[in-house]
Amino acid sequence: MRKAASLGFAVAKPWGDCDRYDVIVRSGRTLWRVQVKSVAALNPYRRHYRIGVVDRWRFPYTADQIDFLVGYVFPEDAWYIFPVAVTESHKIVCVRPGLKGAKYEEYREAWELLRTGPRKASPTV
Repeated sequence: MRKAASLGFAVAKPWGDCDRYDVIVRSGRTLWRVQVKSVAALNPYRRHYRIGVVDRWRFPYTADQIDFLVGYVFPEDAWYIFPVAVTESHKIVCVRPGLKGAKYEEYREAWELLRTGPRKASPTV
């Protein structure tokens, strides 16, 4: 929430724990439902970080539930801004911060997606 607010977004935390998203992020007149996940360590057998992109029942989030999934990699201080269309068919997304050509590197620090919107998802207003 602090990172998004420092970039000029308005951020709100919904009351209670009944929605599938953690925060609402406002950019202009558009409100985005955002789920936040984090990872604290490298996969011990590979050279990537595994961000779990499922709910507590192990189901992937869908476009009916969220607009973006934001992943934070603590050891790298790296943020990944994923439109839900990118993650909704996965249970885990593996990222390698800073590796040129890595599959998800285009979403690293892609905060502009919260200003312009994802290419395939529609905003909740």
